[in-house]
Amino acid sequence: MTIRKLLVRTPVWILLIITAGLMLFPIVIALLGSFKTNLELTTGATVFPIKWQFQNYVEAWNKADFSGFTFNSVYVAVFTTIGTLLVAAMAAYAVDRVAFRGKKLFIFLQSFTLFISIGAVVLKPQFNLMVAIGLQKSLWGVIIILISAHATAFFMIIGFFRGIPKDLDEAALIDGCNFYSTFWRIILPLLRPALAVVALFTFRNAWNEYILPLVFSLSRPDLQTLPVGLANLRYGAGAAVENQLMLAGACISILPMLIVYIFANRSFMQVTAGSVKG
Repeated sequence: MTIRKLLVRTPVWILLIITAGLMLFPIVIALLGSFKTNLELTTGATVFPIKWQFQNYVEAWNKADFSGFTFNSVYVAVFTTIGTLLVAAMAAYAVDRVAFRGKKLFIFLQSFTLFISIGAVVLKPQFNLMVAIGLQKSLWGVIIILISAHATAFFMIIGFFRGIPKDLDEAALIDGCNFYSTFWRIILPLLRPALAVVALFTFRNAWNEYILPLVFSLSRPDLQTLPVGLANLRYGAGAAVENQLMLAGACISILPMLIVYIFANRSFMQVTAGSVKG
């Protein structure tokens, strides 16, 4: 490596190392804090635990009913991801391949929900809607609301659609496929890289969702998800703050996301190419 290349690459590597350090620092502090006593966390006297408190994880698991809360979180995240992928992929296919009246209006409404976040303002109308259809005491109310917020997934998938030549659709029609079978048998398999990336982000958002599960589980504590259960871990007997248990629970809740990321990691840099051979 020449001196010139070394001088060019060194600042880049320094910047990358600093950025990675800033991103990993909160995770490392949380991980170390999960092995401390509550007194050590409160005083903040040491970075590393004086004595590693492994029982924090056992206590957090048992106290927060992690098995039940984990099941609820997985249930919400998995069905939200599947529903979002189906709705967003079919909507993107129709918008990209079909000319219909109101197409521009539909795209405008999707972008409107994407760039304007009104958050808690719509929480009451959403809850009232779920009450009207009898889903106010069910996790399906949360899932349906999360699926409806699929604008980001829609625009990500439609970007991949433009890399799939329309010659494939014409060839499929000649071979006897209709509009729907072309989507399911030809187009959808080619969208695997896009679907994997969208699935990762959708799963993460559903997994970390706090407000909706909190509202829908107020009268049904058994429907609480991990974020809601973790928030309840902070206060123990006599309303004493137990941050060490909350940090231990947070570290446990990170594991499913790491597993999902490992499986979806390879799809980040993939693109749809080579579908048609000349």
